[in-house]
Amino acid sequence: MSRTRDFDENVALERAMDVFWRKGYEAASLTDLTDAMNIRRPSLYAAFGDKRALFESALRLYIDRHAAAARAVLQRKGGVKEAVRAYFERVVADAYASSGNPGCFCVNTIVELAPREPIFELLTREHQLYLSELFRERLDRGIRTGELDAGLDAEACSKSLVVSVIGLTVMLKARPERSFADQTVEAVMSIFR
Repeated sequence: MSRTRDFDENVALERAMDVFWRKGYEAASLTDLTDAMNIRRPSLYAAFGDKRALFESALRLYIDRHAAAARAVLQRKGGVKEAVRAYFERVVADAYASSGNPGCFCVNTIVELAPREPIFELLTREHQLYLSELFRERLDRGIRTGELDAGLDAEACSKSLVVSVIGLTVMLKARPERSFADQTVEAVMSIFR
């Protein structure tokens, strides 16, 4: 007979995601995780597997949420330039909204684990490709409606936008002056001129 869990797995995973997001994989101890998740180690193992499996589940949760938020901003009604600007401005606003900006969990994983862990290389690369596809779809729509020049290479431009957002996210972890971040967004938008 299986024992029912006395905790909400979704809440526990959310809390684990927050710990990994702030500390990274290596620096997050099992005690950090179990304390934040409000569970004991045997419950963690029974529900999520080992630390690596828990990290993977937390990263997948983050990626799903980030992808949905990006899609909502980039697919909204209005012009493509306004949608792209709104996306980048949201990245900046989120970074300055709290005192301890953890950056992007996906980008943090690219730096910490992707070079040596194939599953994390794959997950983060797939997310980058998904973002690139979101940008490309929006740019293609802008070309079709005449908002963007017909000669714009939507695929190359979308990849440049992904590289820009990754670079911006990393830069924002150092909390530069807000004007520096705002000028960076303006420079990114110059791709449409």
